[in-house]
Amino acid sequence: MEGVVIRRQTVEVNGISMHVAEAGPEVDAKGAVLFLHGFPELWYSWRHQMEHLAIRGYHCVAPDLRGYGGTTAPPDVASYTSFHIVGDLVALLNTLGIAKEPAVAEKQFPPAHAKRLMRQLLCHCFSHGVFCDEEMDDNKFPTSPLPPWLTEADIDYFVTSFEKTGFTGAINYYRNLDKNRELAAPWADAKVQVPTKYIVGGGNITYNFEGIQEYIHGGGFKEDVPLLDEVVDIPGAGHFIQQERAQDVSDHIYDFIIKF
Repeated sequence: MEGVVIRRQTVEVNGISMHVAEAGPEVDAKGAVLFLHGFPELWYSWRHQMEHLAIRGYHCVAPDLRGYGGTTAPPDVASYTSFHIVGDLVALLNTLGIAKEPAVAEKQFPPAHAKRLMRQLLCHCFSHGVFCDEEMDDNKFPTSPLPPWLTEADIDYFVTSFEKTGFTGAINYYRNLDKNRELAAPWADAKVQVPTKYIVGGGNITYNFEGIQEYIHGGGFKEDVPLLDEVVDIPGAGHFIQQERAQDVSDHIYDFIIKF
Protein backbone atom coordinates (compact mmCIF):
# COMPACT_ATOMS: atom_id res chain seq x y z
CA MET A 1 0.00 0.00 0.00
CA GLU A 2 1.69 3.11 -1.20
CA GLY A 3 2.17 5.84 1.36
CA VAL A 4 0.95 3.74 4.30
CA VAL A 5 3.18 1.61 6.49
CA ILE A 6 1.60 -1.55 7.81
CA ARG A 7 3.04 -2.62 11.15
CA ARG A 8 2.68 -6.31 11.92
CA GLN A 9 3.38 -8.14 15.15
CA THR A 10 2.29 -11.11 17.24
CA VAL A 11 1.05 -10.47 20.77
CA GLU A 12 -0.05 -12.74 23.61
CA VAL A 13 -3.74 -12.24 24.42
CA ASN A 14 -6.32 -14.34 26.24
CA GLY A 15 -4.10 -17.44 26.25
CA ILE A 16 -3.27 -17.39 22.52
CA SER A 17 -0.77 -15.73 20.20
CA MET A 18 -2.54 -13.24 17.92
CA HIS A 19 -1.13 -11.82 14.70
CA VAL A 20 -2.23 -8.22 14.20
CA ALA A 21 -1.65 -5.56 11.58
CA GLU A 22 -1.75 -1.84 12.37
CA ALA A 23 -1.63 1.36 10.35
CA GLY A 24 -1.91 5.04 11.09
CA PRO A 25 -0.79 7.03 14.12
CA GLU A 26 -0.67 5.39 17.55
CA VAL A 27 -0.32 8.73 19.31
CA ASP A 28 -2.73 11.63 18.82
CA ALA A 29 -4.93 9.58 16.51
CA LYS A 30 -8.46 10.75 15.80
CA GLY A 31 -9.63 7.40 17.10
CA ALA A 32 -9.05 3.68 16.79
CA VAL A 33 -10.84 1.49 14.23
CA LEU A 34 -10.93 -2.27 14.79
CA PHE A 35 -11.39 -4.35 11.61
CA LEU A 36 -12.69 -7.93 11.91
CA HIS A 37 -12.54 -10.28 8.93
CA GLY A 38 -14.93 -13.07 8.01
CA PHE A 39 -14.65 -16.50 6.37
CA PRO A 40 -12.37 -17.40 4.69
CA GLU A 41 -10.31 -14.25 5.10
CA LEU A 42 -7.46 -12.63 7.02
CA TRP A 43 -6.54 -9.17 8.28
CA TYR A 44 -5.40 -8.53 4.69
CA SER A 45 -9.02 -8.26 3.53
CA TRP A 46 -9.19 -4.82 5.15
CA ARG A 47 -6.01 -3.41 3.55
CA HIS A 48 -7.85 -0.86 1.40
CA GLN A 49 -9.92 0.54 4.25
CA MET A 50 -6.91 0.64 6.54
CA GLU A 51 -5.06 2.77 4.02
CA HIS A 52 -8.03 5.06 3.50
CA LEU A 53 -8.47 5.76 7.21
CA ALA A 54 -4.82 5.70 8.25
CA ILE A 55 -3.92 8.62 5.99
CA ARG A 56 -6.82 10.50 7.56
CA GLY A 57 -5.40 10.17 11.05
CA TYR A 58 -7.02 7.01 12.43
CA HIS A 59 -5.23 4.18 14.21
CA CYS A 60 -6.29 1.06 12.28
CA VAL A 61 -6.09 -2.40 13.86
CA ALA A 62 -6.81 -5.63 11.97
CA PRO A 63 -6.05 -9.00 13.59
CA ASP A 64 -6.13 -12.49 12.24
CA LEU A 65 -8.90 -13.96 14.40
CA ARG A 66 -8.21 -17.15 16.37
CA GLY A 67 -7.82 -20.07 14.02
CA TYR A 68 -6.80 -17.87 11.08
CA GLY A 69 -3.43 -16.94 9.57
CA GLY A 70 -0.71 -16.20 12.06
CA THR A 71 -2.97 -16.50 15.11
CA THR A 72 -3.13 -19.62 17.27
CA ALA A 73 -5.70 -22.22 16.20
CA PRO A 74 -6.81 -24.11 19.34
CA PRO A 75 -7.67 -27.77 18.55
CA ASP A 76 -10.84 -27.84 20.68
CA VAL A 77 -13.93 -26.73 18.74
CA ALA A 78 -15.39 -25.38 22.00
CA SER A 79 -12.65 -22.73 21.99
CA TYR A 80 -14.31 -20.78 19.18
CA THR A 81 -17.40 -19.40 20.89
CA SER A 82 -18.33 -15.75 20.55
CA PHE A 83 -17.20 -15.27 24.14
CA HIS A 84 -13.70 -16.45 23.25
CA ILE A 85 -13.57 -14.09 20.27
CA VAL A 86 -14.75 -11.10 22.30
CA GLY A 87 -12.24 -11.99 25.01
CA ASP A 88 -9.45 -12.06 22.42
CA LEU A 89 -10.39 -8.66 21.07
CA VAL A 90 -10.78 -6.96 24.44
CA ALA A 91 -7.39 -8.35 25.49
CA LEU A 92 -5.88 -7.19 22.19
CA LEU A 93 -7.09 -3.63 22.65
CA ASN A 94 -5.79 -3.63 26.22
CA THR A 95 -2.42 -4.99 25.12
CA LEU A 96 -2.11 -2.34 22.42
CA GLY A 97 -2.98 0.34 24.97
CA ILE A 98 -6.09 1.48 23.13
CA ALA A 99 -8.38 3.14 25.65
CA LYS A 100 -12.14 3.19 25.25
CA GLU A 101 -13.34 6.33 23.35
CA PRO A 102 -15.43 8.60 25.59
CA ALA A 103 -19.15 8.04 25.16
CA VAL A 104 -21.57 10.89 24.45
CA ALA A 105 -22.40 11.45 28.10
CA GLU A 106 -18.73 11.51 29.14
CA LYS A 107 -18.04 14.15 26.53
CA GLN A 108 -20.61 16.39 28.19
CA PHE A 109 -19.44 15.52 31.70
CA PRO A 110 -15.62 15.87 31.64
CA PRO A 111 -14.00 15.75 35.10
CA ALA A 112 -12.14 18.97 34.34
CA HIS A 113 -15.49 20.80 34.22
CA ALA A 114 -16.81 19.29 37.44
CA LYS A 115 -17.23 22.65 39.18
CA ARG A 116 -19.31 24.14 36.38
CA LEU A 117 -21.33 20.96 36.01
CA MET A 118 -22.10 20.64 39.71
CA ARG A 119 -23.23 24.26 39.86
CA GLN A 120 -25.51 23.71 36.89
CA LEU A 121 -26.90 20.40 38.10
CA LEU A 122 -27.53 21.43 41.68
CA CYS A 123 -28.74 24.95 40.94
CA HIS A 124 -30.52 24.74 37.59
CA CYS A 125 -31.27 21.15 36.65
CA PHE A 126 -33.92 18.71 37.82
CA SER A 127 -35.54 21.22 40.13
CA HIS A 128 -38.55 23.51 39.91
CA GLY A 129 -40.05 21.61 36.98
CA VAL A 130 -37.62 22.96 34.38
CA PHE A 131 -34.67 21.51 32.49
CA CYS A 132 -31.21 23.06 32.47
CA ASP A 133 -31.28 26.56 31.02
CA GLU A 134 -27.70 26.31 29.78
CA GLU A 135 -25.95 23.95 27.37
CA MET A 136 -24.14 21.24 29.30
CA ASP A 137 -21.12 21.52 27.00
CA ASP A 138 -20.87 25.28 27.45
CA ASN A 139 -17.67 25.94 29.39
CA LYS A 140 -18.98 29.09 31.02
CA PHE A 141 -19.80 29.05 34.70
CA PRO A 142 -23.37 29.90 35.64
CA THR A 143 -23.49 33.50 36.78
CA SER A 144 -26.53 33.17 39.03
CA PRO A 145 -25.88 33.03 42.79
CA LEU A 146 -26.15 29.80 44.74
CA PRO A 147 -29.51 29.05 46.36
CA PRO A 148 -29.67 29.58 50.14
CA TRP A 149 -29.44 25.85 50.86
CA LEU A 150 -26.11 25.48 49.05
CA THR A 151 -22.68 26.97 49.84
CA GLU A 152 -19.45 27.16 47.88
CA ALA A 153 -18.00 24.68 50.39
CA ASP A 154 -20.81 22.25 49.53
CA ILE A 155 -20.08 22.60 45.82
CA ASP A 156 -16.36 22.08 46.42
CA TYR A 157 -17.00 18.84 48.31
CA PHE A 158 -18.77 17.32 45.32
CA VAL A 159 -16.26 18.80 42.87
CA THR A 160 -13.23 17.36 44.65
CA SER A 161 -14.67 13.88 44.34
CA PHE A 162 -15.87 14.05 40.73
CA GLU A 163 -12.66 15.69 39.52
CA LYS A 164 -10.88 12.60 40.81
CA THR A 165 -13.31 9.87 39.71
CA GLY A 166 -15.11 11.40 36.74
CA PHE A 167 -18.83 10.83 36.10
CA THR A 168 -18.75 7.49 34.27
CA GLY A 169 -19.56 5.36 37.31
CA ALA A 170 -22.57 7.49 38.15
CA ILE A 171 -23.77 7.59 34.53
CA ASN A 172 -23.52 3.79 34.26
CA TYR A 173 -26.53 3.43 36.57
CA TYR A 174 -28.68 5.03 33.87
CA ARG A 175 -27.10 2.95 31.13
CA ASN A 176 -28.51 -0.11 32.88
CA LEU A 177 -32.12 1.03 33.09
CA ASP A 178 -33.22 -1.25 30.25
CA LYS A 179 -31.13 -4.14 31.55
CA ASN A 180 -32.58 -3.72 35.04
CA ARG A 181 -36.07 -3.85 33.57
CA GLU A 182 -35.23 -7.07 31.74
CA LEU A 183 -33.68 -8.70 34.80
CA ALA A 184 -36.59 -7.68 37.03
CA ALA A 185 -39.24 -8.98 34.61
CA PRO A 186 -40.04 -12.09 36.73
CA TRP A 187 -41.03 -9.76 39.58
CA ALA A 188 -43.01 -7.27 37.49
CA ASP A 189 -46.18 -7.88 39.53
CA ALA A 190 -44.49 -8.09 42.92
CA LYS A 191 -45.61 -5.69 45.64
CA VAL A 192 -43.36 -3.67 47.96
CA GLN A 193 -44.30 -5.24 51.29
CA VAL A 194 -42.56 -2.92 53.75
CA PRO A 195 -43.86 0.20 55.50
CA THR A 196 -43.11 3.17 53.26
CA LYS A 197 -43.26 6.95 53.42
CA TYR A 198 -42.74 8.82 50.16
CA ILE A 199 -41.35 12.35 50.24
CA VAL A 200 -41.15 14.42 47.05
CA GLY A 201 -40.52 18.02 46.10
CA GLY A 202 -43.40 19.65 44.30
CA GLY A 203 -40.94 21.12 41.81
CA ASN A 204 -39.04 17.90 41.16
CA ILE A 205 -38.75 17.57 37.41
CA THR A 206 -39.71 13.89 37.34
CA TYR A 207 -42.69 14.50 39.64
CA ASN A 208 -44.05 16.80 36.94
CA PHE A 209 -43.77 14.26 34.12
CA GLU A 210 -47.07 13.35 32.49
CA GLY A 211 -48.99 10.71 34.46
CA ILE A 212 -46.66 10.61 37.48
CA GLN A 213 -48.84 12.52 39.93
CA GLU A 214 -51.92 10.64 38.79
CA TYR A 215 -50.12 7.37 39.55
CA ILE A 216 -48.84 8.56 42.94
CA HIS A 217 -52.07 10.15 44.17
CA GLY A 218 -54.66 8.21 42.15
CA GLY A 219 -54.26 4.80 43.75
CA GLY A 220 -51.68 3.15 41.51
CA PHE A 221 -48.81 3.78 43.91
CA LYS A 222 -50.79 2.44 46.86
CA GLU A 223 -51.69 -0.66 44.89
CA ASP A 224 -48.02 -1.40 44.21
CA VAL A 225 -46.95 -0.45 47.75
CA PRO A 226 -49.76 -1.74 50.00
CA LEU A 227 -48.04 -0.55 53.19
CA LEU A 228 -47.63 3.01 51.91
CA ASP A 229 -48.15 5.14 55.01
CA GLU A 230 -48.06 8.64 53.53
CA VAL A 231 -47.13 10.71 50.49
CA VAL A 232 -45.55 14.05 51.38
CA ASP A 233 -45.43 16.73 48.69
CA ILE A 234 -43.23 19.62 49.82
CA PRO A 235 -44.24 22.70 47.79
CA GLY A 236 -41.41 24.63 46.18
CA ALA A 237 -38.81 21.93 46.76
CA GLY A 238 -37.03 20.37 43.82
CA HIS A 239 -35.05 17.24 43.03
CA PHE A 240 -32.37 17.52 45.73
CA ILE A 241 -34.98 17.68 48.45
CA GLN A 242 -32.84 16.34 51.32
CA GLN A 243 -30.57 19.35 50.86
CA GLU A 244 -33.12 21.95 49.73
CA ARG A 245 -35.50 21.27 52.63
CA ALA A 246 -33.10 19.62 55.04
CA GLN A 247 -35.07 20.19 58.24
CA ASP A 248 -38.41 19.20 56.75
CA VAL A 249 -37.03 15.95 55.38
CA SER A 250 -35.18 15.17 58.61
CA ASP A 251 -38.38 15.70 60.61
CA HIS A 252 -40.44 13.53 58.27
CA ILE A 253 -37.93 10.68 58.45
CA TYR A 254 -37.78 10.85 62.23
CA ASP A 255 -41.56 11.00 62.60
CA PHE A 256 -41.83 7.88 60.45
CA ILE A 257 -39.13 5.68 62.01
CA ILE A 258 -40.20 6.29 65.61
CA LYS A 259 -43.37 4.34 64.82
CA PHE A 260 -41.39 1.10 64.73
